[in-house]
Amino acid sequence: MTSERKATLIIEGHEPQEFPVLTPVHGNECVDFRNLAAKTGMFSYDSGYMSTASCRSAITYIDGDKGELLYRGYPIEQLAEQCNFLDVAYLLKHGELPNTQQKAEFENIIKTHTMIHEQMARFYQGFRRDAHPMAVMVGVVGALSAFYHEAEDFTDPRQRNINFNRIVAKLPTIVALAYKYSMGEPFMYPRNNLSYTANFLHMMFGTPCEEYVPNPVVVKALDTIFILHADHEQNASTSTVRLAGSSGANPYACISAGIGCLWGPAHGGANEACLKMLEEIGDISRVPEYIRRAKDKDDPFKLMGFGHRVYKNFDPRAKLMRKICAEVLHELGLVNDRLFELALELERIALEDDYFVEKKLYPNVDFYSGIVQKAIGIPTSMFTCIFALARTVGWMVQWEEMISDPEYKIGRPRQLYVGAPRRDVPSLDKR
Repeated sequence: MTSERKATLIIEGHEPQEFPVLTPVHGNECVDFRNLAAKTGMFSYDSGYMSTASCRSAITYIDGDKGELLYRGYPIEQLAEQCNFLDVAYLLKHGELPNTQQKAEFENIIKTHTMIHEQMARFYQGFRRDAHPMAVMVGVVGALSAFYHEAEDFTDPRQRNINFNRIVAKLPTIVALAYKYSMGEPFMYPRNNLSYTANFLHMMFGTPCEEYVPNPVVVKALDTIFILHADHEQNASTSTVRLAGSSGANPYACISAGIGCLWGPAHGGANEACLKMLEEIGDISRVPEYIRRAKDKDDPFKLMGFGHRVYKNFDPRAKLMRKICAEVLHELGLVNDRLFELALELERIALEDDYFVEKKLYPNVDFYSGIVQKAIGIPTSMFTCIFALARTVGWMVQWEEMISDPEYKIGRPRQLYVGAPRRDVPSLDKR
């Protein structure tokens, strides 16, 4: 990974210092500044880590300029078209797509471990009925460590594999129970004869009164949403999981920390914010007004669902989500859905407007995923829970990659201190 090239740092009053240049398979080269403090007595300053590679990773790659997302080298478009979510989970965990036998064995393991301990089901009753489902998830997922003490043995690869399978299997149950509790409906036990995503829909929307038969178009749509959100490189929640894990915390505590980070409206709550924006606009006739407001730097209104921190081109997931959105609305007889028509018009105008084109503010995955979930019947308060369900796969893989790295150590960012200089405490009568 280290090339023969060196970067020379010249600081006034210091001798020039050379640092290795690291060359990745894809993406930007990195100057290895790990010895910067030792050589110069200085730290680098990079607020928000915009230009800092925090780790070596072989899991996910994003090219923001090209609008490209790769899982273990495979384009997200191909995975979404040809694989299901558990295929992708296996790929992220093991580095390769499963063959026929591996696929059958992995799906069987996940299907037969979807139930949670009956005592855990009682935990939900300790929350207020109106508690946000994400608050419930933070608590319940973190509590998994109280039931599986062997999870603390990180040195055993077999145990890490069990941890991965266990949490991937149980997250749909935990999410569905959070929804059922908020609705005051009886909990639905998982069924081993259903696929991963169909089983989740059964636990969400089934009742003891009658059999629930998941719509295959809806199953495919939600499964695609899971695939699109399975991992996304070193985003805020993934970095949170890695940082928590660097201390030696058990994986369930780390995933709980990631869920808490994802809860933020600037991260996992973006699709909920986008749907609220569409509701605020209300009618196609008002789109030009909101486009003008979005371009007015003095107006606090922001056009949600456009632009992305990483993608400087079209978000590849958005193209897939747009197609899925149309298919679901057609299947459910909602082709003339007000919000979908509003979204299409908003997208059309934004993509033709010089302001948005120049700034490359293209629709992102959140723009359509909220409409799809609303059409399925998922309330907005559950949107981020769906996101967390899918992203748990990536979090667990990223956590394991970090603790398996021989160079890993506890995370310890430094700071640029701008507070008061050293001073002595005055006596009470002089304060």
